[in-house]
Amino acid sequence: MNHSATTTAETLRSALAGLLEGLPQKQATAAVERLIANYRGTIPTNTPVLRNRSDVAAYAAYRMPATFEAVRSALDGLAEAAPDWSPASHVDVGGGTGAAAWAADATWGGPRETVVLDWADPALVLGKELAAASSSPALRAAEWRQSVIGAGLTLPEADLVTVSYVLGELTPDARRAVVAEAARAGQAVVLIEPGTPEGYLRIREARDQLIEAGLRVAAPCPHDGTCPIEVGKDWCHFSARVSRSSLHRQVKGGSLPYEDEKFSYVAASRFPVEPAAARITRRPQIRKGLVLLELCGPEADGQTKVNVTKRHGDLYKAARDAEWGQEWPPPQEG
Repeated sequence: MNHSATTTAETLRSALAGLLEGLPQKQATAAVERLIANYRGTIPTNTPVLRNRSDVAAYAAYRMPATFEAVRSALDGLAEAAPDWSPASHVDVGGGTGAAAWAADATWGGPRETVVLDWADPALVLGKELAAASSSPALRAAEWRQSVIGAGLTLPEADLVTVSYVLGELTPDARRAVVAEAARAGQAVVLIEPGTPEGYLRIREARDQLIEAGLRVAAPCPHDGTCPIEVGKDWCHFSARVSRSSLHRQVKGGSLPYEDEKFSYVAASRFPVEPAAARITRRPQIRKGLVLLELCGPEADGQTKVNVTKRHGDLYKAARDAEWGQEWPPPQEG
């Protein structure tokens, strides 16, 4: 994570900690546990899940750091594929308390115009308060609008449209409508879902829809062809490390200071991009004198496994430092 992203993450954590002042820990924990159970339900909701300020404060403190890290990782994939591009405008669909707006700010130093849309007014009110605690002029100037997310959604045109952790809450028809409108309105579209088999399938379907709408995949895929993964046998997902708060530890138990947020994503654009030659799709396995990498390569290669040994010299050193989700081979410096 670069210095700007680290500073943004720390500012966000500090602002979130302030939300819980005055909210009894028991109440915060109970709210989070109820909301987790609701979000894990299999039936899509047609009403806001976050009902009041206590709900929003507890859930934001619990989930927003993980959402921020997952979205920031996905936006990094887009930024790597289009290093000379940065968005001047950003619309975040179903953005809640604004994690994706913070992530875009961390990635590009803040689009000048940001609009966050959500159907839960308490989430928008609290998101605006959090943004006011930021040192970013772009975040402080963001617009927070209440909107029904589903069929009939109309978005302002923007350089970047993000839809994170939203598609799973929608019916299939509403999901297709939201993806279609994002594809119409955005020069670049980034969709993020939980890194579960079901989340991956939603991303896979949306990816096909974006390609049909004329966008080109920028990340994570090295190609615009059919995903080589056999449905039901595997799923494409990545991992972002998240610092755990005391509320996190209270709800989930355990003492580790971090956890790994698994997510699936696709980034696509209407402008030229240079996708990765291949991408590491599992955590590298390091053995004595050997690193095993699982890769998704060009369409013709599909999924492959590569052994990198000491005989590969600098490439072996790079493989030992490589991370899940990274481009492979690493781009040459200079």
